[in-house]
Amino acid sequence: MFILLQTYLIILLCVNYNPCYACGQAEYKMGDECCSMCNPGSYVYRHCTAWTSTSCAPCIDFTFNDQPNDLEQCSPCTACDRGLGVKTVRACTPSSDTVCGVLEGHYCINPYKGGCSKAHKHTACKPGQFIKQPGTEYTDTVCEDCSDHSYSDGSFTSCKPHTDCECRGLVTVKAGDQSTDYECREISRTELTFLIAVPVAAIIIIIIIAVTAANRRRKKIP
Repeated sequence: MFILLQTYLIILLCVNYNPCYACGQAEYKMGDECCSMCNPGSYVYRHCTAWTSTSCAPCIDFTFNDQPNDLEQCSPCTACDRGLGVKTVRACTPSSDTVCGVLEGHYCINPYKGGCSKAHKHTACKPGQFIKQPGTEYTDTVCEDCSDHSYSDGSFTSCKPHTDCECRGLVTVKAGDQSTDYECREISRTELTFLIAVPVAAIIIIIIIAVTAANRRRKKIP
């Protein structure tokens, strides 16, 4: 008898206070009532009562709600700040937030649903390094050092071999390093004359010395 009385009291409580009743998918609980949610692009201006339905109002400028909701105000639109490396790709509407994208030469460091709120500039490779992997919207540039006998000013996608001035018949003005090439120039007429004259003069001197020495040896022979 006691168990039956206890069961009756529980059922009575559920009927009167309705804690066991779940609202529908497009509804929300407000007191004892299940109120209809407002559509995307609007907010709850006045909650429903036992005698009235939910009253909704459209989001004002620069605010939005992108889901059916029971909110009493709309959310502020995201501002795309160029100082943070982003720009507006799609403007905010009452039912969708602003979509921000990265500025050219930047990559995203703070992505959000469908966009990016903050980006950094791509790393600039230093002289002596080459671009191993160019930066994208979501990855930074990857740089790598040049090996010996090659160079890059930082903008190359691969290091270039140093110019061999002598193989080209030129004179080395300045030796190259990992960031610069060898500096070459053509041989001047004066230098060319000197380069030819010195060996010729040396050969003539050697011949004169040899002939003189031979003559002296002949004179000594009786």
